[in-house]
Parts: sequence; C-alpha cells; structure tokens
Amino acid sequence: MKKKFTEKQTKILDVAEELIAKKGYDGTSVRDICTKANINVAMISYYFGSKEKMMSYLYKYRVQRTKESFSEFAQTIKEGKPEMQMKEIINYIISLLFKYSYFHGFVTQEMRTLDNVKDDLLEFYQTCVARLDEIIKRGIIAGVFHNAPKSEDILTLIIGSTLFVLRNKNFYEIYVPANNEAQYTKESEQKLKNSTLLSVFALLDYDAD
Repeated sequence: MKKKFTEKQTKILDVAEELIAKKGYDGTSVRDICTKANINVAMISYYFGSKEKMMSYLYKYRVQRTKESFSEFAQTIKEGKPEMQMKEIINYIISLLFKYSYFHGFVTQEMRTLDNVKDDLLEFYQTCVARLDEIIKRGIIAGVFHNAPKSEDILTLIIGSTLFVLRNKNFYEIYVPANNEAQYTKESEQKLKNSTLLSVFALLDYDAD
C-alpha cells in the first residue's frame, strides 16, 4: 500500500535528502535538517520518531517518487522505436542510481529488517521489468532484436554494474582519469552507460540496419 506523506513530512524529507546528498548521512545532523526546514527539533520525533526512522521514511518517499517519475518517463517515450526506448530506459536507470547514490549504504543495512522498504523496492523493480519486457517484444516483432533475453536479467545487469562502479570507486577511477570529483562522476557515469548499452544490445542481437 502506498504511504501518503503530509505536506510537512514532504518538506522535511526534501530538506533531509538535499543535505544528506551533500554531506552524507553521518555528516548531517537532525539540527541541520531542522534549521534548514525552519522547524523545531522535536518535530523530527513527532513526525518520524528518530533520525534513523526518518531515513526509512525518506527511502520509501524516494522510491515512490521514482516510480512515479519512471512511469511518466516511460510514457513520454512509448511511441519511439524499440531500440531508442531501450537506450533511454538504460540511461535513465543508471542516471537515477548515480543521482541517489547516497542511499546505497543505508539500503544495504536496512533491507535486512525493513519489509516495507523491500516491498517498495520490489514493486519498482517489477515495474522496470514489465517495461523492458514490452520493449523487447516490440523489438522482436519489428525485427530489430533477434534475441529475447529475460528482462529481469537485463535489469540485473544494469543495476549490478552500476552498483559495482559506485561501490568500487578506488578501482574504477583507475580507468576514468579526472581532475576532480564532479568530472569523475560525470565521466564514470557516461563510461558505464556506453558499456552497458553495448552489453544489452549484444544480448538482444540488435540489428542496427
């Protein structure tokens, strides 16, 4: 069941997400969040219970928003050619994972105990798989894809490759020369998109002609 957030909760979560993205979870205090949101510290306890529980709410909120934006995005490209749709979906998912990379450590820890978090994420994954499946079937019918790999395997390839890059910066940065963090993030994201596209289209036996 989709959890509804109040306007006040949404405001706090938006602020918390902005600060945590910049300073990290440990580097962001409840007081930082309250100061920027212009609320009393007691409001965090009132609305969420604790900073740790607030992160659970924030993850649920982010997944809900992501599912909505993904559905809207998929709708905007639905009339495009299958190969274009596949490329855009891959780029979109990778961009999302890079944009919200600060969640990964939290999710790894909390997924062990929070069933509601697992359920939300599972629903999003299934939405992605269903959309990929539609694109593959259209590509086969159109004659541009000559092989039909399982959509769940393609999603695993996309997400697994992205998480590897995000969690192993010390390795990946050897192959992505950059002068600063911003440049590294941009270049590594593009490198990953290019290699993932090559891999997925090879699995699809894509006929560019």
